[in-house]
Amino acid sequence: MVGCSRGSLPTWMTAAAARVDLTGGVAPSHQGSSSPSPSSSGPAPAAGADQELGMFERALSAAGAAFVSAVIVNPLDVAKTRLQAQAAGVLYHHPPQMAALGPDACFQILSEFRCSPSCTRGIILGSEPVCPPDCFQYKGTLDVFLKVVRQEGFSRLWRGTNAGLALAVPTVGIYLPCYDIFRNWIEDFTRSNAPGLTPYAPLVAGSVARSLACIACSPIELARTRMQAYKEFRPGVKPPGMWNTLVGVISPLASSNQNVQNYRVLWTGVGAQLARDVPFSAICWSTLEPIRRKLLGLVGEEGNAASVLGANFAAGFVAGSLAAGATCPLDVAKTRRQIEKDTEKAMRMTTRQTLTEIWRSGGMKGLFTGVGPRVARAGPSVGIVISFYEVVKYALHQRHTS
Repeated sequence: MVGCSRGSLPTWMTAAAARVDLTGGVAPSHQGSSSPSPSSSGPAPAAGADQELGMFERALSAAGAAFVSAVIVNPLDVAKTRLQAQAAGVLYHHPPQMAALGPDACFQILSEFRCSPSCTRGIILGSEPVCPPDCFQYKGTLDVFLKVVRQEGFSRLWRGTNAGLALAVPTVGIYLPCYDIFRNWIEDFTRSNAPGLTPYAPLVAGSVARSLACIACSPIELARTRMQAYKEFRPGVKPPGMWNTLVGVISPLASSNQNVQNYRVLWTGVGAQLARDVPFSAICWSTLEPIRRKLLGLVGEEGNAASVLGANFAAGFVAGSLAAGATCPLDVAKTRRQIEKDTEKAMRMTTRQTLTEIWRSGGMKGLFTGVGPRVARAGPSVGIVISFYEVVKYALHQRHTS
């Protein structure tokens, strides 16, 4: 699959491999592999595979994985954001404030409630089919897909993909390489000084790496959320792209004298994002690593590339799904903060206040709005990223050694 034959997999992709630290040493695996003999004059075969990959190669591997994942799962991200935004009060049709309007204005407003001619609930107004407002309300993930395709076009399911790619590539390009480096360093340190803490290395490394990535890329996340949450009502008008969305966030504050402080609005919701992503990473990695090691232990040295990639994908799928479900309330809070168009209110809001407001208005159901598409998105996304990351790392290592 990636050019490796049976029995020739890189040792850092198998459970029986020696783990390479960042100082050039080789730590024996805890899966029962034998240590190198004292008489060996050089490192074990392929022991330096992971070590030979520098920060650039790791970042390139992670960015490629993020690119593939972002394109595949974007429709689920759109569905999740639309459901959460609707729960926050975002309307996907023009409010029918027609009492004070004349007949011509009424006809113009009603003509924008257009739906597919196949809609059985539509009425004919003039020569155009018109839907009642509840035809524009989303009732679930599949309902979002159907209505977005019918009312806005198939391509709208990939709304925000450019922002998603602009977000995913640097985010994962920072995240996975930093996780690799921090985990190796923490495992080395704890193994020598506090062996009982070694199992917690993935949790700590994942949390720190994710924090760095979130803070660096929060403005792009803000743009993507707004692009996916809002619908363009004017016919024939293209919705604003990523840069225009960010300009729209800053423009209400352009006349203020505190220009530097005004840029803080681009980090609206970063607290909620950290509160979501740091626990997500902690849960994900502390679940993923034991599952992956167990599955790779079953595969053993005789496994081929497909079985190793399958083990990585399965571990990522399970870990991502669990972490996404557990952190859904924080994702709802992040979305609600980032779609708030009142800039002053958005900058005053806190994650705690937002969660309290969601609980009072919607209860437990409100806190878990969009949990279905979020879990359906996160499981495959993590699985794709982890398995693709390992493939590209292996390909770059093979190129480096040849």
